[in-house]
Amino acid sequence: MNLTYLAVMEPGKDGSYSVFFPDLPGCFSYGRDLEEAQRMAVEAASLHVYGLECDGDAVPEPSVHLSKEDTEGNVVMPVTIHPDLFRIKKDNERIKTNITLPAWLKRMAEEQKVNYSRLLEAALIEYLQISNVKNR
Repeated sequence: MNLTYLAVMEPGKDGSYSVFFPDLPGCFSYGRDLEEAQRMAVEAASLHVYGLECDGDAVPEPSVHLSKEDTEGNVVMPVTIHPDLFRIKKDNERIKTNITLPAWLKRMAEEQKVNYSRLLEAALIEYLQISNVKNR
């Protein structure tokens, strides 16, 4: 599924652009130039829609109508995002997690060159009885 929203890019005096999406209230971004603003707009819209999905909120349908206030003096650009692909990417990102262990156990594990991340991941998958790990 692809979604295409209209991004409004307001030019700054220094050549930068502020970005907002009338269809995605609260979704803003910025770029030092138009090219960077466009890249950042894709990232911002993708993250915004991902956040809505994670919170169980409705994802707004893209519209094609903008007010004169939104367009006057601004650059309007269609921005296509791929929520399904972005969700897979975000859900499979590696994140740091702190754990505590007794010092003696940590020493023994280090002597055996244990990969804590791999071991904890495998143990959690087994403990939670997860059978299909792919793209969760």
